[in-house]
Amino acid sequence: MVFLTQAALQMLAFIEASKYILLWLGCYFEGTIAMLTGGVLIRLNSVDFWVVYPLLVSADVLSDVMWYAIGYFGARRFVVRWGHLIGVSMPIVEKLERGFNKYHTSILVGSKLTMGFGLAVGTLITAGLMRVSFVRFCVINLLGSLVWVLFLIGIGYYFGDVLSAVPGKWQVVSVVTALVGVFFFVRYLTKRIATVNW
Repeated sequence: MVFLTQAALQMLAFIEASKYILLWLGCYFEGTIAMLTGGVLIRLNSVDFWVVYPLLVSADVLSDVMWYAIGYFGARRFVVRWGHLIGVSMPIVEKLERGFNKYHTSILVGSKLTMGFGLAVGTLITAGLMRVSFVRFCVINLLGSLVWVLFLIGIGYYFGDVLSAVPGKWQVVSVVTALVGVFFFVRYLTKRIATVNW
């Protein structure tokens, strides 16, 4: 029991010392939950807004750039070699390219502000595949991230206000439970929306 207590204390000390790095990594790999968590932690005075906000924006934009790069450098080769297996050919890509290039600003902004309705990664890869200007892509995603990150931090912040009514020893459990619940709800919702025939 003493060993478990010491291990828990060491883990908490590690989390406290690494909280900004962990938030950045969390946002890079799973943005929504990290942004909500950042808002809760700001409310609990565990982190500073002026550090967390630009940190989360940078992670969100760099994550988008990674998916763009995958589309830019790898998607065409994939379509040429394996596209026939999933019913995609270069003529289809070229047709898609004309439509995407015409409306890419609206598509990218809409995808950023709606989490892509479950298709955000596909939209980012498509932007790379369609050779959307990298500078334009970055500007659009940066502006979208500034709004989206602030919005989710705000939700987390106001949830943190509700959390202040919870006894101290149960706050961490409440945060983890609520965030896991939000994660699965959002995942379920985006899958449902992605399967709707528009």
